[in-house]
Amino acid sequence: MTENEIAAIVVDVAYKIHVKLGPGVFESVYEAVMTRALTKRGLEVKRQYPIPVSYDGEEFDEGFRADLIIENKVIIELKSQETVLPVHKKQLLTYLRLSGLRLGLLINFGQEYIKNGIHRVVNGLPDESSSS
Repeated sequence: MTENEIAAIVVDVAYKIHVKLGPGVFESVYEAVMTRALTKRGLEVKRQYPIPVSYDGEEFDEGFRADLIIENKVIIELKSQETVLPVHKKQLLTYLRLSGLRLGLLINFGQEYIKNGIHRVVNGLPDESSSS
């Protein structure tokens, strides 16, 4: 399964969760519900997965924690707030670079419409439309 196929499933699940729960629930609740829904769809989900940081030849486990990693291919960073700031997208790009993964989705369940709360962040992922 490609990163984009996984992302399509994640977006569908996020939409359904947003319809049922609406905006304003704690991020941890969305994370738990999303984990369950994606697992039910047959996807491997790692929750609060550590992403180590290398510095000066040493690796530090105290780096970052990705909210969700799906199929070891896509990082999901969840938010539940009014607006997403540019720093949130930079945070996700940092996670992608450190992990070597190519696609991340920043999903903000705090938006009135979930379509306005989903942001793609890529790290060297080729555009599928240009590969034919």
